[in-house]
Amino acid sequence: MDFAQTATYSPAYTLVPTYECFNRCSYCNFRTDPGKSPWLSLADAESKLRSLQHQGVIEILILSGEVHPQSDRRSLWFQRLYELCALAVSLGFLPHTNAGPLSVAEMSRLKTVNVSMGLMVEQVTPSLLQTVHRHAPSKRPERRLQQLAQAGELQIPFTTGLLLGLGETEADRCETLEAIAQIHQRWRHIQEVILQPYSPGLTETWASAAFSPAQLLETIVVARRILPTDITLQMPPNLVSRSQLLTCLEAGASDLGGIGPRDEVNPDYPHPIEAELANSLALAGWTLVPRLPIYPQYDHWLSPELRGAVDRWRERLGRER
Repeated sequence: MDFAQTATYSPAYTLVPTYECFNRCSYCNFRTDPGKSPWLSLADAESKLRSLQHQGVIEILILSGEVHPQSDRRSLWFQRLYELCALAVSLGFLPHTNAGPLSVAEMSRLKTVNVSMGLMVEQVTPSLLQTVHRHAPSKRPERRLQQLAQAGELQIPFTTGLLLGLGETEADRCETLEAIAQIHQRWRHIQEVILQPYSPGLTETWASAAFSPAQLLETIVVARRILPTDITLQMPPNLVSRSQLLTCLEAGASDLGGIGPRDEVNPDYPHPIEAELANSLALAGWTLVPRLPIYPQYDHWLSPELRGAVDRWRERLGRER
């Protein structure tokens, strides 16, 4: 297999503990107001997870709206996150949590039931706090970067990324990439950087123009130049056309992220069907290969229980190949 012509993806399913969020980003198509979204029960989660056990799903993405750090419901919300992750592990899946900025104590506890975690930086320019992030306190750039550093200190394999087309400049994008690169240079813990082009949705209030394909290609080239080579560039395949996806792969992106039945962040853009995507890429000389939500160089950071689960999945994928 020609490694240069290989694209990876994670067979995944997303569990949403709650859609409620105290941030109000004007481009968001995910959130509901606090108190207006029922929380996912453990019973419903278990029923869904058991139905997925023989469908090839590896990663369970725990993707949640944010409960305010000072809310009297924060501890209950965090406990639900932890219990969902523990449930996923007990049923043989590999959890990856993205639930907004967390405290060091919260991250330390979640590390015991997650093989990796994530948080989008989006952009480090403070000017967005006057526009799309005006009502989003947890989108302060220094808080997002602090989370990346905390993950490195705790030896948590991490995914982060940029949201492209929020009103930032090309220089802003370079600054964000450089900030990520600097943090990674110290702890070597960032597995992937997602380059997510803004794509208009039906429920947002901003409704700006989509990030242009030409700018996206330029950003991939710049990102591959700025970021260390051991960071993988990820391109969501549902946010670009098939021809654009091939151009992105040729420019330096090599991972397509978690592919499942629904993109909760961009619900108006369905994920491609894995078999159809694989066939389409194969016609252009690319092989689509499943991966785990943790890369092999980070396996030694895991607890014995999680390491055992990862080893079993690696053996299974090896046999299938």
